[in-house]
Amino acid sequence: MAPSGVLTVGAALVLRDVVQRCLGLTAGLAAIAAGTAISALIAPGALVIASGTAFLLSELADCAVYTPLQRRRLVLAVVASSCVGLVVDSVVFLGLAFGDLTFLPGQIVGKLWAVAVA
Repeated sequence: MAPSGVLTVGAALVLRDVVQRCLGLTAGLAAIAAGTAISALIAPGALVIASGTAFLLSELADCAVYTPLQRRRLVLAVVASSCVGLVVDSVVFLGLAFGDLTFLPGQIVGKLWAVAVA
């Protein structure tokens, strides 16, 4: 079980990889900064820290895995980096927002579906 917003996280991880692939690492990092700010601005007050932190850390984790793999194995880079990013996002968000990882499996499965579609 997971809210529909979970799907956007999986897509965002793949789209960040696309931005980096097409526009370079600097643009990818700028997209992370912009996304973190947007996440903090639109999140409900009680979830600002959890949302912003989860977005920032998950996108940086995605970037750290994607960057060294992208030149040799593009599809593997996208899949591996997205998987790492979605787990980081789920654990950080649920931990900070609720102090409970009960919904972790649903979060991960929902984000995996979005990555597969993207």
